[in-house]
Amino acid sequence: MKKKLVFFALGVSLFVLGGFVDNEFKITKNLDIFFNLYKEVNYFYVDDIDPEKIMQSGIDGMLKSLDPYTTFIPESKMNDFKFQTTGQYGGIGAIIRRSKDGVLISEPYEGCPAAKTGLLAGDVIIEIDGKNVKDNTVSDVSELLKGEPGTNVTVLIKRPFSDELIKKTIRREKITIPNVPYFGMLKDSVGYIKLTNFTTDAGEEVRKAVKQLKAQRAKAYILDLRDNPGGLLNEAVKVANCFMPKKQLVVYTKGRIKEATKEHFTIDEPEDTISPVIVLVNRGSASASEIVTGALQDLDRAVIVGQRTFGKGLVQQTRPLSYNTQLKVTTAKYYIPSGRCIQAVDYSHRNEDGSVGHIPDSLIKEFKTRNGRKVYDGGGIIPDIKVIKEKVSDITYNLYLGNYIFDFATQYCAKNKKIETPEKFTVTDTLYDQFITFLKDKDFDYKTKSEEELKKLIDIAKKEKYYQHAEQEFAMLKEKLSHNKEKDLQTFRNEISGFIIDEIVTRKYFQKGRIIASLQNDIELDSAMMVIKNKKRYYSLLQPSTAIVAEKPKTDKDNEEEKDEEADE
Repeated sequence: MKKKLVFFALGVSLFVLGGFVDNEFKITKNLDIFFNLYKEVNYFYVDDIDPEKIMQSGIDGMLKSLDPYTTFIPESKMNDFKFQTTGQYGGIGAIIRRSKDGVLISEPYEGCPAAKTGLLAGDVIIEIDGKNVKDNTVSDVSELLKGEPGTNVTVLIKRPFSDELIKKTIRREKITIPNVPYFGMLKDSVGYIKLTNFTTDAGEEVRKAVKQLKAQRAKAYILDLRDNPGGLLNEAVKVANCFMPKKQLVVYTKGRIKEATKEHFTIDEPEDTISPVIVLVNRGSASASEIVTGALQDLDRAVIVGQRTFGKGLVQQTRPLSYNTQLKVTTAKYYIPSGRCIQAVDYSHRNEDGSVGHIPDSLIKEFKTRNGRKVYDGGGIIPDIKVIKEKVSDITYNLYLGNYIFDFATQYCAKNKKIETPEKFTVTDTLYDQFITFLKDKDFDYKTKSEEELKKLIDIAKKEKYYQHAEQEFAMLKEKLSHNKEKDLQTFRNEISGFIIDEIVTRKYFQKGRIIASLQNDIELDSAMMVIKNKKRYYSLLQPSTAIVAEKPKTDKDNEEEKDEEADE
């Protein structure tokens, strides 16, 4: 019997060793092939090649086959990476974006060099340190504006709606973007905290906000994680720690290597474990946002309001490489207290064409919260109270995308130095008429999706030679589906007005003002306030019998809207 066990153990060892040796051979073999291929292409290719560029493409292609989060960070992008994790960089403190006139200042940060030296939203950047940048990309302009704190940069800008050229010499500073740009008291003794990122000190910022709101006699809290893309896992644990007791498991990770498997507990005394908490989320809430949301839901510590979250259950770690480069690599999946992983996309099982799909319904499992409520994995966090948010209309989307609202706000603020406070500012009939007048000479128009689809149908009908048989019907349908710009401007006035308020208020009161103004007409916030007002309703939502989360998440991919290209300076 002993001999059999020895031979069995020896067989297993040889099998494992054989697998290891086989794997090592495959790595060595393919590296040798790659190295020789690289040399041959470099020597024989018909045109000169850029070795760094072609290698970067090879690395990006290799990592892209794994998942979107495993990336190579070259030395030139290290400052951008540090900003993503620390929220700090050296620069002038402004958001820039591209328009038809070039790269312009989209939003100066309050108290930062750009704002202190008088740069305004809408200013088009013509030159940086004497170099013409009118045709440069946002990324190129960003790199030129950034630099060591204490150094100077000279910019030549063109002020909008005039031919005025202004030269400014700006002293760069260490710019720190707060994780909590705003917190304050709402009515009914409710404290509100807007958390936009999970960079360094996010937990401490939330803790300070809770302390100050408690001092103002807050009896409940709303933690707003909408459009928060996440960040550092340890900061997520610290944020959750504000509302849950010490030594509580918040999240644990599982990976292929031992170091990637770890449990993360709260380590500090909490600020408040009793008062009602509501977390606001949407499709833009991801990663660390989902850890906080999921942990508070699993432990029945908060009611979740909004839309299903993004569904990112993967953890990345950075590994130093040679020549000041780094690899950001997915090392583990994370699991929240109920044991579920909310990863929505299955990168480990790709389709034949290389595409990836969502976790299939057949593999989605049921879990239980501490109180016994049903929750599910494989599709983000499902809110306890779902709020259906209407999609932005075609006219509003095109007004925003075409910078018409932005340009109108720039003109309005140039003519009106006094802007009402964010809580009181409204779009009056007079102001809206001014906006419509502003559009008249701008050649503004758009196509609805119905019109675009009809055009595609007509093109197909013509190719298949059916169009002539139904030309009259197509003409009638085209007439019925044609949009009416003047009518749409009135139909969607409230929606358009919200965007106008955001832009105008931001010029005077910066990011904080925009957040305050947006809360005046916020359907998710209104839903949260209704729950907080009714304590019986709040606590019933945390019990199994009335929980609304007991349904499987939809696995079809939501449509993603395009966003303007923006960068932090």
